[in-house]
Amino acid sequence: MTPAEIPLEALFKRLHLANAPRIYRDLAARAEKEQWPYRDFLAVLMAEEVAHRQATRVQRLTRRAHFPFLKTIDEFDFTYQSILRLSVLGSYLSADFVSDGRCLILSGKSGRGKTHLAVALAYRAIQNGFDALFTTAAALIDDLSRAGRDGRLRAALADYTHPQVLVIDEVGYLAYGSDAANVLFHVVNERHLRKRPMIFTTNKPLDAWGRVLHDPDLAAAIIDRVLERGRQLTLDGPSVRTKHLGLDDPTGLEQSQPVRVSGIDLSEFPEPTMPNEAVDHELRRRTRGTAHSSSGSDRGAAFERVSDPEIPRSSAGSQLQCAA
Repeated sequence: MTPAEIPLEALFKRLHLANAPRIYRDLAARAEKEQWPYRDFLAVLMAEEVAHRQATRVQRLTRRAHFPFLKTIDEFDFTYQSILRLSVLGSYLSADFVSDGRCLILSGKSGRGKTHLAVALAYRAIQNGFDALFTTAAALIDDLSRAGRDGRLRAALADYTHPQVLVIDEVGYLAYGSDAANVLFHVVNERHLRKRPMIFTTNKPLDAWGRVLHDPDLAAAIIDRVLERGRQLTLDGPSVRTKHLGLDDPTGLEQSQPVRVSGIDLSEFPEPTMPNEAVDHELRRRTRGTAHSSSGSDRGAAFERVSDPEIPRSSAGSQLQCAA
């Protein structure tokens, strides 16, 4: 059999080369045109196959991770953080994060980018060749609590202990059942023994986890195992969801400007337009006016009082309108 008679398509399929059948003809034509050595042609063909496999694997593991959205570390805006910098996360972006079994707790108020950062770190682990799983604390606790009641807790634990990287989001955001600490401890302890990394996000201080999980002792044991080969990072700055409003704390708003209803212009002068003394005097005058009619001299006296040079002109104008 001559080289021209060798069935390349069948050989590609036998070797499970998915990308080579699609590109080898165009690549061979380019190699002939540019007079590549045989080695260069083979090297480019194999490099394209490896790159295709890597991209396919990343896509498959990303879908399997069940991320709520896909964010990368390059998309995270560190300019709003006073302490956290990209250099601090250097070791969590490399393969050592997984191979060393490190853990991370990202804490801070709502909207500070904790989930974004957790997803980005887990996605980088996938790019480095590892698999990952994303879940909320509420979903994990509900799933394992139900499995415990059905007598299949051990089998259900495998879903959370098998992935090389586990992200547990929103610890403390919702109320949990009385066995929350128990089922979460099973996951953390199993992964700690296997040196498999975990990433937590929380809006609660660590000393409040005991109250959140209904068991201070187990909560302390969980935190102890997580931080043995890990660290806690606090995210501050404004909420990324409301930063366009310029609010540092959207739960404690103080109106510094009058509220404007859409389509209704603000008044020309801020309220009130009269000093307190003038307002009190005018109210007393109006009250007397309801009991008996005011004389012309009273009107003149009111005009003279309003024309007092110590009262600003804008205020005097408002008083004149009231007096009239």
